[in-house]
Amino acid sequence: MFKNKILLITGGTGSFGNAVLDRFLDSDIKEIRIFSRDEKKQHDMRVAFNNSKIKFYIGDVRNENSLRDAMIGVDYVFHAAALKQVPSCEFYPIEAVNTNVLGTENVLNAAISNNVERVVCLSTDKAVYPINAMGVSKAMMEKVFVAKSRNSKNTIIIGTRYGNVMASRGSVIPHFIDQIKSGKPITVTDPNMTRFMMTLDHAVELVLYAFNNGKSGDIFVQKSPASTIGELAKSLKDVFKSEVEIKNIGIRHAEKMHETLLSKEEFMVAEDLGEYYRVAADNRDLNYDKYFSKGSEIVKLEEYNSYNTHRLSEIELKDLLAQIDIK
Repeated sequence: MFKNKILLITGGTGSFGNAVLDRFLDSDIKEIRIFSRDEKKQHDMRVAFNNSKIKFYIGDVRNENSLRDAMIGVDYVFHAAALKQVPSCEFYPIEAVNTNVLGTENVLNAAISNNVERVVCLSTDKAVYPINAMGVSKAMMEKVFVAKSRNSKNTIIIGTRYGNVMASRGSVIPHFIDQIKSGKPITVTDPNMTRFMMTLDHAVELVLYAFNNGKSGDIFVQKSPASTIGELAKSLKDVFKSEVEIKNIGIRHAEKMHETLLSKEEFMVAEDLGEYYRVAADNRDLNYDKYFSKGSEIVKLEEYNSYNTHRLSEIELKDLLAQIDIK
């Protein structure tokens, strides 16, 4: 499907963009465009990959004009640009709105105007039952792309939602490793807090599955195992043969004890596809009579979260850690 095609990745200098490049550069794809606002990271990526298939575009998703120019001739878009850090979004919520919500609107407008065939928007578990500004902005991002999908006749818009990507920029794992290497205590917010665990390769697989199988407005979720933060810290200590202390410091600003990938309402209607769940868009119109007189019977009131998913054993967690570059 990617043969002789042009793919643009917003926020392409991040962990996800690098993983996509590793996956596709040796394929028959024609060109991969990296769209981001960080010229230093673009330069580092240009030097590291040194590949003529990669083209770099400096711009910001907050600027629709720069997106329109970058998308001329583009076939597919992976929209990964976002403000992801929970604490910073909590202190600067309008910035989260400008990038995650309005930026997504700009990406989709540019894609539709350039007749891009498919767009995959990357979301997060924090968008489900959000309690922080980052999650709220991502929840609104999902509403934006589902609403756009209803009228984007020539552009298929799909979403993915996933939890903690191990060793990525937003993961706690690099922070724990730095503490271990410097001989400092590992600072754990709450040892019983659970988080989904998936590698960058799993994240790419989810996006590709959604890309190949999604209909406009769909949101795809990968079935992911989880671990407690306490077990994660202990496993990293074992991997690095460290004797540093594990110190409990309490939950930070706007953190959840458990993350959710599917709400109760979504889980009720989700299609089980084996390794994935698919949540189709609710494409009812604004005829209110339909809403109030033709509802759906609730048969299952359970969400899909990091507490009730498969809990990784110590051996399984260490096997997963062995799949990522943590040295």
